[in-house]
Amino acid sequence: VQLQASGGGSVQRGGSLRLSCTASMFDMDYYAVGWFRQAPGKEREGVSCIDSTSSNDITYYADAVKGRFAIFRDKAENMLYLQMNSLKPEDTAVYYCATDYQYDCNNWQSDYWSQWGQGTQVTVSS
Repeated sequence: VQLQASGGGSVQRGGSLRLSCTASMFDMDYYAVGWFRQAPGKEREGVSCIDSTSSNDITYYADAVKGRFAIFRDKAENMLYLQMNSLKPEDTAVYYCATDYQYDCNNWQSDYWSQWGQGTQVTVSS
């Protein structure tokens, strides 16, 4: 699988960005996929996960982004998105999309994900 994140940029506090993740040789709707981020000098952390265990996508969010970020898929376009609103300087990081060929998001914030795309930089200024 080849994943590629895009859509990052520089915004001011309170701004919005929408990240996209494209995939080749991979059905984005068939497996759970997640968004992760890594800030300078910090460990990579889970941001959000969307599973594929039912017809209704079940989504999960890190506490730091709940209510501000939304993960969703465009099944027709085979795309994954992360809508980020009310951005804060602490959201500054390189963002990655990932999958592990699992169907659920159990323990999604653990470090088991095996397939990673190239990241996209998000910078939020105050």
